[in-house]
Amino acid sequence: MKAMILAAGKGERMRPLTLTTPKPLLSAGGKPLIEYHLEHLREAGFRDVVINHAWLGDRLETTLGDGQRFGLNLEYSREGEPLETAGGIIRALPMLTDAGSDWFLVINGDIWTDFPLGTLQPIEGRDAILVMVDNPDHHPDGDFRMTPSGTLASDGPGKLTFAGISLLHRRLFRGLDDSAGKLGPILRKAMAEGRVEGRYHSGAWVDVGTPERLQALDQHLSAGRR
Repeated sequence: MKAMILAAGKGERMRPLTLTTPKPLLSAGGKPLIEYHLEHLREAGFRDVVINHAWLGDRLETTLGDGQRFGLNLEYSREGEPLETAGGIIRALPMLTDAGSDWFLVINGDIWTDFPLGTLQPIEGRDAILVMVDNPDHHPDGDFRMTPSGTLASDGPGKLTFAGISLLHRRLFRGLDDSAGKLGPILRKAMAEGRVEGRYHSGAWVDVGTPERLQALDQHLSAGRR
């Protein structure tokens, strides 16, 4: 199974930091955010990783190279102008599902977490498995509700926040091209058919979406609380 790191966003909320540095290369705890993902993927047993990029993408390739120093094989899906999340995944599908598996892991490049990636496994009859976390202060209303059976629903009380970590099957994108837009509507349609499972994570998770959150994470990691 392969993995994909979503790294094509311009990081506009992170400006001025992202005027010269792509967001995944911003540092916390002494190393770029994306390197934590690469290390966790290797530890989870992944070897082939696709990274999409657009804004300052050449710097990502120059910094990370072919991935050998991380014990990984890195490929790059070059978008030019950034696509939305679903569009970026669809563009990269030929790179993600040519190794004997129609499942692949996707992780947002602008989060930090201690979630054990290797514990996500395919489930028969599902098109997606999403990791869910408690709602942070900046996103109090959450995204999706986990039902008693473990599936996710788009409506109802008690919503949790989508952590930006998912295991997806290529059939989720059947009939779509890279103009598909955002991933959310596609997931909601699959939820209505009972085809999306949730996994609750109670451990550490940070949406590193602003300079203030990056600074807080840097202080947390620099203090050795990993």
